[in-house]
Amino acid sequence: MEERANLMHMMKLSIKVLLQSALSLGRSLDADHAPLQQFFVVMEHCLKHGLKVKKSFIGQNKSFFGPLELVEKLCPEASDIATSVRNLPELKTAMGRGRAWLYLALMQKKLADYLKVLIDNKHLLSEFYEPEALLMEEEGMVIVGLLVGLNVLDANLCLKGEDLDSQVGVIDFSLYLKDVQDLDGGKEHERITDVLDQKNYVEELNRHLSCTVGDLQTKIDGLEKTNSKLQEELAAATDRICSLQKEQQQLREQNELIRERSEKRVEITKQDTKVELETYKQTRQGLDEMYSDVWKQLKEEKKARLELEKELELQIGMKTEMEIAMKLLEKDTHEKQDTLVALRQQLEEVKAINLHMFHKVQNAESSLQQKNEAITSFEEKTNQVMSSMKQMEERLHHAERARQGAEERSQKLQQELGGRTSALQQQLTQLHQQCSSLEKELKSEKEQRQALQRELLHEKDTSSLLQAELQQVEGLKKELRELQDEKAELQKVCDEQEQALQEMGLHLSQSKLKMEDIKEVNKALKGHTWLKDDEATHCKQCEKEFSISRRKHHCRNCGHIFCNTCSSNELALPSYPKPVRVCDSCHTLLLQRCSSSTGS
Repeated sequence: MEERANLMHMMKLSIKVLLQSALSLGRSLDADHAPLQQFFVVMEHCLKHGLKVKKSFIGQNKSFFGPLELVEKLCPEASDIATSVRNLPELKTAMGRGRAWLYLALMQKKLADYLKVLIDNKHLLSEFYEPEALLMEEEGMVIVGLLVGLNVLDANLCLKGEDLDSQVGVIDFSLYLKDVQDLDGGKEHERITDVLDQKNYVEELNRHLSCTVGDLQTKIDGLEKTNSKLQEELAAATDRICSLQKEQQQLREQNELIRERSEKRVEITKQDTKVELETYKQTRQGLDEMYSDVWKQLKEEKKARLELEKELELQIGMKTEMEIAMKLLEKDTHEKQDTLVALRQQLEEVKAINLHMFHKVQNAESSLQQKNEAITSFEEKTNQVMSSMKQMEERLHHAERARQGAEERSQKLQQELGGRTSALQQQLTQLHQQCSSLEKELKSEKEQRQALQRELLHEKDTSSLLQAELQQVEGLKKELRELQDEKAELQKVCDEQEQALQEMGLHLSQSKLKMEDIKEVNKALKGHTWLKDDEATHCKQCEKEFSISRRKHHCRNCGHIFCNTCSSNELALPSYPKPVRVCDSCHTLLLQRCSSSTGS
């Protein structure tokens, strides 16, 4: 209480001194003006009074810029101030941003308006201030009234270059302590200033009152329009209630008629179900017989398939054996060809040896002729020299002996050459015999090869026949698969028929419950035609034909007949206490009506 009273006195004094100094100067105020600086310091103290401390990881934060940010949400005119304060790069703390916000609000002459908006929304201020704070009490409205007088002032404050983050907010009381002499002399001046302040204050109050009166007038006009609309809706609602009561009476009469018809239809459906059961039993007996015949055919085809597979295995074994024999024959032919090549090489070598020996024999014969010629020459010489030289007889005897030795040697050489030529001739005859035998073997092998080729052609024919038989077997397999598919389809039909039988049994066991459902349906019908079961052969939505597995179901809203998939939805109708079966189209239509009624 004491803090609030002291702050109120200081606020009054600071505003009074600021107005007096502004009137005495008669010009716009700068940021260096001392009374203006002291006014901002006192304003900070008032805004900080009772402010809640916010704890964070960095430390405690106690700044009044948080509540000032609320003005942007409550009053869209203050959005320019908030954006310009946030965009200032020199401001790094929340305290500096709060001081800049106060400077800009004072320059716009809307500081009182913005604070009044804040104080009017005390439920938002309670997040930032304690209940005993200055702005939360009645003193807040008094401060707003005092601030209205500052709208007279023209302030020109430059925020660039100002260090608003590190300013120390200390109140200088020397400005408000005056001398006694100055008090007597300045009383008249104070009275004039007071009158001017009151005049400005009254003008601002008149402006605010005119704004509030205009807002109230627009609200009254809107309320009158809504009141007239509500009265029209009331009259329409009463008309609807009367028409609905008439429709209800008509529906009760129709429900009684439909009830009698439904009972008759239930009896007819019971008779139809009995007939359907008998026909199902007959069809099932026929299907069982068909299944047994198909099973027998399957067994016979399986046996034939096993026999064909055995024959195929035998043919494959024969084929592999023939391939092995062909490979062995090819190996033998290759080996024999290699031996023939070797024998031909040997023949060529023997021929070369014979030629060499023939050349040697020719050389020996030529040497013998030369020797014979030399002997004749010697005989002539001896005959010529016999007379002259007797001493040469001994030499002649020696020459004769040498000649005899040479003749013996020549005879021996001739004998050796004859033996070698005979041996070579024998080898040649043997080689000719081997060549003839090899040619005979080659001919036999060629005949065998031709025979094998014939056998191969025969085997190819047999393999083509086997492939044709395999194709026939594959056709039989396809027929088997088709029969299996038919069997599966028949099995599905049997399962569906069994399910239908189970559903029919459940339907017969729960006929009493369905009678009650039909009664409730009769109550819910509102002028819709209830189709007979005989009239509908296809589903109205998907147009599929009804069968034993695809049963008929009535829509409780429109009365048409649908299948189970097209009428699986359930909704609570006005005349039914619990949800009942409804078709898809009625389901969407009723949901749209419900959503439109809730929206209106």
